[in-house]
Amino acid sequence: MAGRRTLTIVKPDAFANGKAGLIIALLEKSGFVIKASRVMHLTQAQAGEFYAVHKERGFYPELVEFMTSGPCMPLVLERDDAVATLRTVIGATDPAEAAEGTVRKLYAESKGRNAIHASDSDENAEREARFFFAEADVLAG
Repeated sequence: MAGRRTLTIVKPDAFANGKAGLIIALLEKSGFVIKASRVMHLTQAQAGEFYAVHKERGFYPELVEFMTSGPCMPLVLERDDAVATLRTVIGATDPAEAAEGTVRKLYAESKGRNAIHASDSDENAEREARFFFAEADVLAG
């Protein structure tokens, strides 16, 4: 998966605002190919485990609460230089600081309700994809 695949999550705020399809379309327009996807409602335990890396940070409880507030959609995406390219396409965490045309500039409400998650390294992309998908769930190629 390294280099060519990454994980993203369309977050509950994007679903609540009817923006999930627009976000996916922007990702595809940016050259990403969807290799796996599912719509799910994270439990407190799942969200807590997935975001455990942030457990000591002040925003962790709010993040877990937000990620369990409605459906989300994890996706495995593929393209060259997937991690770095996706992070450019989604923009800065704070939509006020995000570049024009990025997912967060277009569809995020705030720094905390920022529409989308993206892995920050090849190693985390692989680990995060395994959190949501078995190897058999991810299309080859």
